[in-house]
Amino acid sequence: MKKIIEMVRRNWLFFLLTTIAALALRFFFVFCYPHIAGDTLVYGDIAKNWLDHGIFGVTDMGLPRPTLIRLPGYPAFLAAIFTIFGREHYTAVMIAQALIDTNTCLVIAALALELMDERAAKAAYLLAALCPFTANYVAAPLSETLSICCLAHAFYYGVRGLKILQQQSSEPYLWILSGLWSAAAIYMRPDNGLVLAALGLAMLVVLFRLPHKKQVVLAGLLLAVASLAPLAPWAYRNWRVFHQWQPLASRYANDPGEFVPHGFNHWVKTWIVDYVSVEDVYWHVSGEQFNPEDLPNRAFDGLTEYQKTLDLAARYNQDQFIDSAMDAEFDQLAVERVKHSPVRYYVWLPFLRTADMWLRPRTEMLNVETRWWEFSQHEGESIFAVSWAALNLLFIVLALRGWMQWRLGVAGIFLIGFILLRSLFLSTLENPEPRYMLECFPALLALAGGAFQLRMRPSDT
Repeated sequence: MKKIIEMVRRNWLFFLLTTIAALALRFFFVFCYPHIAGDTLVYGDIAKNWLDHGIFGVTDMGLPRPTLIRLPGYPAFLAAIFTIFGREHYTAVMIAQALIDTNTCLVIAALALELMDERAAKAAYLLAALCPFTANYVAAPLSETLSICCLAHAFYYGVRGLKILQQQSSEPYLWILSGLWSAAAIYMRPDNGLVLAALGLAMLVVLFRLPHKKQVVLAGLLLAVASLAPLAPWAYRNWRVFHQWQPLASRYANDPGEFVPHGFNHWVKTWIVDYVSVEDVYWHVSGEQFNPEDLPNRAFDGLTEYQKTLDLAARYNQDQFIDSAMDAEFDQLAVERVKHSPVRYYVWLPFLRTADMWLRPRTEMLNVETRWWEFSQHEGESIFAVSWAALNLLFIVLALRGWMQWRLGVAGIFLIGFILLRSLFLSTLENPEPRYMLECFPALLALAGGAFQLRMRPSDT
């Protein structure tokens, strides 16, 4: 971090003013658009049971019971804030997140400095400071802000480690730090483990390029131990409590023995592509009714299937519960749809889900209608949503330009590899939520900083 600290000292006024703007934007969201609902209350419940009863669990019929539906990283953060400021003091949580996210902006600038130069680093800091999409989430007590922070550090130390390896030298502490930050990121969200796959791919390229391979192998071992060893206590706890091998968190946020409607989820994946359908249908099951009219036309292949789907929806809405028999019917319907069009299921729909998570307006935490394209219903909100979509697209275009402006070598393989791997993984989910792409923003914003270089200059990575 010495280089970025020296740069801050030389450009103290720029960094001071930009930091003030960053904090002002984040506090604006905290005090004007706080979002405390849904998963926030689940995390908060786990944190309170951990503090009050010594049980990492959820409240069930008034009593705490152990759970593994969430990793312990974010509940531990909430527990620390609750201990200092009082139970359920979510305003303190959001203020802390605002400070953490502002610090993350500096880490993104440091990453851009390692990848490119000071001009890119200053641009990256300004873009990160004023990025409303990451700033927005500090006002939601969810794992995103801390997850982004941990990944930004993992990227930074990973890129520095790759640069040292290419110089046929070794700095073991860089790989230990990158591994520890990766472990912290995984403790926030299990899918953050993809950072290890992307970094491993970049190290594999270095391994084949360099004649002295021992240093690369040693770096890989240090990274693996530092990133995976911290997960051992959680895996052991789950084995001891549930007698189940679960080193991360369950795929469908279910505890052992809880019924998961895999057939229904399979059916949803045969047609869902957008966040609107997640809100209108997926989140309602089980426990709430959903309106069959909210299903898009792509959910039906012909009149017979249409009638069968409406029948299943009507029967579900009657009891608002899916049992194993109904789940099997949904699964059979899904199998027929996949057989009818495998290209749609395996290629086209995953592509559309990825595009939706990358390109749709990131207004889900604001008081903006989700159906933003219905201008006649809410013109003002629709115009705002389109503006945010345009801003989001601008960040993506700047990142692409920055990537093309610089020859990033294996560092580029690392960062772009993470973005591609995460996009590919998220395309397989039944719930395409835009927030899942925010973990890519440290890399995206750092690359975007390079777009302001006037002429192409090779990076020393």
